[in-house]
Amino acid sequence: MSLSPDAVRMAAARLFDAEKNRSQIRQLSIEYPQMTVADAYAVQTALVGLKVAAGGVVRGHKIGLTSKAMQSALDIDEPDSGVLFDDMFFADGGIVPTDRFIATRIEAELAFVMRDRLQGPDCTIFDVLNATDFVVPALEILDTRIERVDRETQATRKIVDTIADNAANAGIVLGGRPLRPLEADLRWIGALCYKNGQLEETGLAAGVLNHPANGIVWLVKKLAPLGLALEPGQVVLAGSFIRPIETRKGDTIQADFGAYGSVNCYFG
Repeated sequence: MSLSPDAVRMAAARLFDAEKNRSQIRQLSIEYPQMTVADAYAVQTALVGLKVAAGGVVRGHKIGLTSKAMQSALDIDEPDSGVLFDDMFFADGGIVPTDRFIATRIEAELAFVMRDRLQGPDCTIFDVLNATDFVVPALEILDTRIERVDRETQATRKIVDTIADNAANAGIVLGGRPLRPLEADLRWIGALCYKNGQLEETGLAAGVLNHPANGIVWLVKKLAPLGLALEPGQVVLAGSFIRPIETRKGDTIQADFGAYGSVNCYFG
């Protein structure tokens, strides 16, 4: 790590306030050009601590940047992760309050609901499938408390900015038909994603590291050195297999997962 403990705490506090006040801060990668991925996760951990202290309850995790295209665009070779809180869950077909967010986007993916505790550096895809209770269609709502493009330099956000900002995590909608993890070849589950009735994006779950459960494997191994695990009942978003769709107030989003149902939300 290159950031001091004080710098980590200050960055986390600024992100916490930015979310509360719906006001973006400047990219941390500009203020701290030496910032590393380890620094970014330290900031995220401090931010999660502030949210827990304020009453937030951890409900699971999200995995992002799982596609080769996104990794190449950001010049990285692995996904990133963030933490899901209880106030991030919205009802299928319900209203997402836009006045709570800054600049939302939405993605379609599969969510894994854990049945058993999963921990350790030797985790395999078989361990993940055995420990999963249900897999369910999901929409992930993204937001950014950090400017995507710097107003002065026009520099774009870096991976360390996204990680520090809890992986741009903002909300989740679960819907459709839950299925057992061995009920289908998860690679071939796809989604047609509509905004206001117009088809915007399509994709297959194989776009997530060739199998969405591989994202969970990566996360378990990432948590292992920290002594952390996936706990029973937690929800894990395995990673998007579409490009993010920009949303604003008045938009209706529907992701049609075919035989596995659809999941919808309205930005009110």
